[in-house]
Amino acid sequence: MQQHYHTFYSSPLGILKICATDTYISEVTFLEEGQPYPEMGDSKEMLNNVLQQCVEQFIEYFQGFRRQFEIPVAQNGTEFQQRVWSELIGIPFGKTISYKDLSKRLGDPKAIRAAASTNGKNKIAIIVPCHRVIGANSDLVGYAGGLWRKKWLLAHENKVAHGVLTLF
Repeated sequence: MQQHYHTFYSSPLGILKICATDTYISEVTFLEEGQPYPEMGDSKEMLNNVLQQCVEQFIEYFQGFRRQFEIPVAQNGTEFQQRVWSELIGIPFGKTISYKDLSKRLGDPKAIRAAASTNGKNKIAIIVPCHRVIGANSDLVGYAGGLWRKKWLLAHENKVAHGVLTLF
């Protein structure tokens, strides 16, 4: 049985809970304001090598120095879900695609709802950039971390991609 670890990172968007094994990141989720740090049962709050690398890469990302995460990730899902999450990782930094475009990339333009549903089940926020998927009319729709965070992430990436850095 693999050992599970977790830590918390205070980002410009609030506290991120980051979970990992010895070899990959398994979860990155936002804690809502006032939400207590949950108990993780048999996991240990300590920075193993994977968590340490992840936190360092988040620091670089939020400072505008990192455009792509280079850390192994894994989450349980069907073959279709794995394909969707893989496509999400392929969306370039500072760019967005629609749910329709996502379904086309998957080879089935009619799978818009299934792709959107899977996008919403992503448990590895930011690293698996589900925030880069928008509605057909460029509407910001659906984000588990809240639409205000999606808007912030897209604005941050757009500024960095176009050479406009600001201090937080």
